[in-house]
Amino acid sequence: MDRRQFIIATMSAAAASPLRAATGSALVAVAANFAKTAERLLPEFTAETGYSITLSSGSTGQLYGQIINGAPYDAFLAADQARPALLAQAGLSLRHITYARGLLALIKTEGTAMEVSLQGDFNHLAIANPALAPFGLAAKQALQALGLWEGLRARIVMGQNVGQAYALVASGNAELGLVAQSYAQEGFWAVPEGLYAPILQDAVLLRENPAAAAFVAYLETNAAQASIRAAGYGAL
Repeated sequence: MDRRQFIIATMSAAAASPLRAATGSALVAVAANFAKTAERLLPEFTAETGYSITLSSGSTGQLYGQIINGAPYDAFLAADQARPALLAQAGLSLRHITYARGLLALIKTEGTAMEVSLQGDFNHLAIANPALAPFGLAAKQALQALGLWEGLRARIVMGQNVGQAYALVASGNAELGLVAQSYAQEGFWAVPEGLYAPILQDAVLLRENPAAAAFVAYLETNAAQASIRAAGYGAL
């Protein structure tokens, strides 16, 4: 059975199950920016297929390193296309799709006026580590495009992933943060997409696991894509 036949057979088996009983499970690595969105997708996915998914989140770079070193993930939802491409080159990808387009946002500590901008008076700006997290790289690119990177480096604090960068702002340890729009609440500034390279996010099927294959395929459905866009992602 080739890969295409495997995917089709997996989805057909799930749809044909009259009792929709839990017939399998999978361990899925998910980039931090998408973790909450993935959690919100799981109840509908499980109701439709009967499959159970366990999520493990972290920065894309960290998760990629774990996969290369043998971590037993069945699928990987990255925050970029570069690591999935490297996995394909290494022969570790059975299938990959683009499931989301990330958007960058400037967020602020509650009570801090948006006039306290990137060129204003503040102590700390939180971003994810550009070497590990695609949203951190996008933040660096945006600051460089605005000519602010060198001038702000002393005030930048980094989390290992975009979730940690958001936590620095939520805890009050940084007044401002450049994070995924999926983390932003009210009062954020949508960073113009022309200031950073497109954040196209690919999902990779790593093992011939029916539950993982079904979940990767589910991400392409109209229902899943509508939920993903509603969570703060752009249209593909």
